Amino acid sequence: MKNFADLTEREVLAVAISAEEEDSRIYMSFAEDLMSRYPDSARIFERMAEEEKNHRHMLLEMYEQRFGPNLPPIRRNNVRGFLRRRPIWLTKNLSLDTIRKEAETMEFEAERFYTKAAEQTRDIGLRKLLGDLAEMEKGHESFAARLTGNLSPDAREEEDKTRKRMFVLQYVQPGLAGLMDGSVSTLAPLFAAAFATHNNWQTFLVGLAASIGAGISMGFAEALSDDGSMTGRGSPWLRGATCGIMTTAGGLGHTLPYLVPDSWANGFWIATAIASAVVFFELWAIAYIRARYMDTPFLQAAFQIVLGGVIVLAVGILIGGS
Repeated sequence: MKNFADLTEREVLAVAISAEEEDSRIYMSFAEDLMSRYPDSARIFERMAEEEKNHRHMLLEMYEQRFGPNLPPIRRNNVRGFLRRRPIWLTKNLSLDTIRKEAETMEFEAERFYTKAAEQTRDIGLRKLLGDLAEMEKGHESFAARLTGNLSPDAREEEDKTRKRMFVLQYVQPGLAGLMDGSVSTLAPLFAAAFATHNNWQTFLVGLAASIGAGISMGFAEALSDDGSMTGRGSPWLRGATCGIMTTAGGLGHTLPYLVPDSWANGFWIATAIASAVVFFELWAIAYIRARYMDTPFLQAAFQIVLGGVIVLAVGILIGGS
């Protein structure tokens, strides 16, 4: 993958052209999905799709004037900094709020891309075109906001909504990913060690090592996945630290009970009972966060997380007791 700062003007235009084409298709998919349920909102998406096509033609005309007819094979998924989107447009009967939030994120990302690209280019004509497109994409965000019928009356509220959305991208998403990994992936080694040794201190050391190791791994993975230049997700190292700390915290939550001294009567079973209770609360906390911030129905989130946790826990116990 290439860093955005390393792109040539030719590559910037090629990425922009392919992105506008893809966004236009996505908006048409949203329009088709909404037409039978929300025809007015569907027409808004049709207009947005048509405008994306017009943007593409403007960019393509500029490209052909400067570089000829051949586009280099580069797309935004070849450039660090773009969000990795879930292909929710492949799902039918999406809620209007889910579609609106996706559209807002898409337009916010497009606006940042054109703003950054305009700052980087030296060609005056190209800079003007990119700046104009940034303003157009900014206007699209208000289109998406109108879908709920509660368009903000002033710019302050719009800024607050944008900040909240980016807070989720910068902190909630990496933190939740870390918490899920730390809470679930460390269950198997911890409980395998517990039932294999029946020794609290040895089990604690295994859990500590697994938690810290997973935290380091997840932290680096998050930091290296997105430099934040296009998405506004902030410093990659800050996101990596958030993800790594939450991963470690998720593992330590059910590791710390094994500090119960082995000299206590039934110390092993006391520690295991406490750790099991902690696991229960960890999994339900993850389900709540997914429901609260990630638009996942609570019962669906709870079923997925609890089922996965129980399977991993059972694997650890079976291996440790064999």
